[in-house]
Amino acid sequence: MKPPPSLTRRQFVAQSAGAAAAFTLLSPARSHAASPANKIVVGVMGLGGRGSYLAHAFANRPDTDVAYICDVDTRKFSRTRDAVEEAQGKAPKQVQDFRRILEDKSVDVLINATPDHWHAPASIMACQAGKDVYVEKPMTHNAWEGRKMIEAAHKYKRIVQVGMQSRSAGYLAEAAAHIRSGKLGDVYLVRVFNMMQHSMRKAGPAEPPPVPAGYDHDLWCGPAPLLPYDPSRRWLDRWEYSCGAIAGDAVHQLDLARFLIGDMPFPGTVVHAGGVNALTDGRDVPDTQLVTYEYGKLTLLFEAALWTPYMMKTPPTRRDKGQMPNWPFNATRIEVLGTKGFMYFGRHGDGWQVFNDKAESVIGVPGRQADKEHQDNFLACVRSRKEPVANVTQGHYSAMLSHLANISYRAGNKKLTFDPVTETFKGTPEANQFLRRTYRAPWGIPDAV
Repeated sequence: MKPPPSLTRRQFVAQSAGAAAAFTLLSPARSHAASPANKIVVGVMGLGGRGSYLAHAFANRPDTDVAYICDVDTRKFSRTRDAVEEAQGKAPKQVQDFRRILEDKSVDVLINATPDHWHAPASIMACQAGKDVYVEKPMTHNAWEGRKMIEAAHKYKRIVQVGMQSRSAGYLAEAAAHIRSGKLGDVYLVRVFNMMQHSMRKAGPAEPPPVPAGYDHDLWCGPAPLLPYDPSRRWLDRWEYSCGAIAGDAVHQLDLARFLIGDMPFPGTVVHAGGVNALTDGRDVPDTQLVTYEYGKLTLLFEAALWTPYMMKTPPTRRDKGQMPNWPFNATRIEVLGTKGFMYFGRHGDGWQVFNDKAESVIGVPGRQADKEHQDNFLACVRSRKEPVANVTQGHYSAMLSHLANISYRAGNKKLTFDPVTETFKGTPEANQFLRRTYRAPWGIPDAV
């Protein structure tokens, strides 16, 4: 395929291959990587579904030691503690405040599996404390945080891997090589889908219940506004805490699309259509997003919704079985349109399939999930100090696609032109106001991390 006008062919191919006070309280920590002869010591922050899974996965490895589990809700401790203890033969320490992990100089890695609003602040503090970081996606809550995370990782020489695990899948590299070979012809259009079914939020009681014992609501809110405790509130539906349920899932496909077309950084323009159409339950974040990104002559179209029950993710029982998805109803597919052929690509082991100019299927490559491979890559980089496959820079570029779409929506579904040097919108102050949030003390991110 042709590189976009802003990149040379050599750059294109190379890319394809491949709280202020709170911050100062932490002492600088080790700059060395763990010895290959020793286990890498891990602390896990956030014990929801993904965090509990990661704690168990790392505890099951022979080369890691899960020394800490952490959550603001201590009621979550027992299940994860028992699973970790069974896996590694000893129980981890349980802490409610993640700073206890950062203060322990024996800890090498912080696994950050918190809600979006805690991803950047905690990860930057971990870098400052000398810890490498495995942070869940999307890497940031807002656009400005991405550049700060890059600066922190580079300044403190930290390894940061983002949980966009399909980047570690072998079938992705094969599909990208097929595109780069020219067999699809020149690619001018890529379509990315993220179609889901979410339920309407049920209204909470007129008088919210008291904060449960063992749950630190102030610490959960952290850098975000301290809204009253309301167990019926879903953080994925609120700008204060999230960039949206769509963004939290679609970042996988957007990241993979970027990889397939050469890891291009920022689009030149973005325009959003859609809004809150079906789920009128008081949410802030859209349930319908149709977004157009322009990369020179290449256009990336993104279609997402939260009200499409007939669109299906491949169930875990069918993954890794070598079966092609039912592509037209696959909820998380990517379509690559070239002048000679067409490719379907699926995340999380869904494989890829190519059709020629006569609409005949000519290639079908099954996939395999890559969670373990992604963790392998991260830990290898902790030891070698090489850049991981989903490093902090790629995490920023991929999260930015959701941030740009959200900002276009919040600015009135306006078409915006993005300046890649300043990482701001040209002549659009009504859009620039959404690039950065206001942080609640003491959790602000300083300009100089």
